[in-house]
Amino acid sequence: MISKGLNDLRILAVDVFTSGNREGFKRTAILLLICAFPSLLLSVLLLLYLLYTLTCDLGVSGGIAAIHGVLLTLALFLSQRVRCLFTLFVISIFTKKSRSLLLTAGTSVVVLGNIHNTLENLTGLVRSMICNLRAKKASVIAPFRNYVDMLKWLADILQGVTDLGVFNLDSQLKISPKVDLEHFRERLAQAELKLNQSVKYAVTFINSVSSVKEGVYPVISVLALMIFITLHVRKYCRDMKYKNNFISKKFIDFDKKQKAEGKQHVLPLTSEEEKLYPSLPSLRPTAQEGKALLKFGIPIVSHLVAWVIFITVDALLYCFVAIITTKLSEMESFHVPLLLSLKGIATLIGVHLGEENHHKDFSYSVTLFEKQCLPKPKLLLHNSIVPLAAILLTLLVMAPVAAKLVQIRLMVCERFYCTEAEERIKYLHAKILRKRLKKRREKESSNSLTLLISKPHFWCPLLFPEEVNTT
Repeated sequence: MISKGLNDLRILAVDVFTSGNREGFKRTAILLLICAFPSLLLSVLLLLYLLYTLTCDLGVSGGIAAIHGVLLTLALFLSQRVRCLFTLFVISIFTKKSRSLLLTAGTSVVVLGNIHNTLENLTGLVRSMICNLRAKKASVIAPFRNYVDMLKWLADILQGVTDLGVFNLDSQLKISPKVDLEHFRERLAQAELKLNQSVKYAVTFINSVSSVKEGVYPVISVLALMIFITLHVRKYCRDMKYKNNFISKKFIDFDKKQKAEGKQHVLPLTSEEEKLYPSLPSLRPTAQEGKALLKFGIPIVSHLVAWVIFITVDALLYCFVAIITTKLSEMESFHVPLLLSLKGIATLIGVHLGEENHHKDFSYSVTLFEKQCLPKPKLLLHNSIVPLAAILLTLLVMAPVAAKLVQIRLMVCERFYCTEAEERIKYLHAKILRKRLKKRREKESSNSLTLLISKPHFWCPLLFPEEVNTT
């Protein structure tokens, strides 16, 4: 009993929504509820889009979403054409146009996300090199200071050795290390400035493209989809040949009516005609639907390969920079041993007076890469893999359904445009009859020609004169 009531309610709701007959409070209330539910759902989605994508204020976003919900509910409630376009719009999410939109969105996610991350990793690597060169300015002078100290120490030792008491050899060693770093600093500053300009330009370009994609692309996509749907409805109503090759339930009823009135009928169809005119709806997959499914899946596979390449390049660059960082951080400092030992022997007229040993350590260490300048790569795969997984899952759901959506769209138009559907049924019925008549005439002509050729008088009319019927 409950299932029967629910089924009756479903039939009534479909009839009210498609016909627009609002006679009575019950039918008006049902139509209003049906129109309000999708409007509310779309208004919530619009509110989230304005808040989190376009970062609008809560008051502005709520006002726009509320106005949109009210206007859409009124339009659906008052106009049968709007209800048809809206239904086809929802259905068209599973069509090739929506597939193209999803693939474009996936490509935008991969290209913008991974290229942005790759650019940051490359920039960090170059910045670390500049930082290391800047840090090496001090370490370049350190070895020279050690050599200067060593020479000064030798000078002091030699000064003590040459002091013989009789005369004093006074030698002064003045050494001042000077390394010209101005040119080095200037080149580093130019390299860093050029790097910052390039990064700023690239980041600005990526952010601009991302902003346009997030703000304008959904609007353009919706407008393009609505234009496609409007053209589809227009062709359905005005062009009798447009996708008019399906045998629907209304066609069967019309043919039965023709048969009952003693007029020509076409059902049942021949095996050849069944291939040309499939039933609507048809759950059994046909060869044409298999080809459509294959055509639907080829762009998905090609885009998936491109996405994997972009993500792989980003991941490989991350691994490359991470390995370099690890190896450089584990590398020990280079120790340069510089030990100086002097042995002095004092003699006077061949007599050994004493012996002095002097030792000094001037060793120093040099690091290949400064610890504070090591690059720190980033790998933000979740920024691209999560939305890509959602897009691929949607495409996988769409793939088996896409082949049947042509039939579904035609069924929707048939429900909303009954007059045009009847005209299309009459046109298809007459078309099948014309084809049968043409085929019958061709067959009769072929049979008569075959019969004529088989007679002897056709080949030898003098020997075998044609018999004339005198009756």
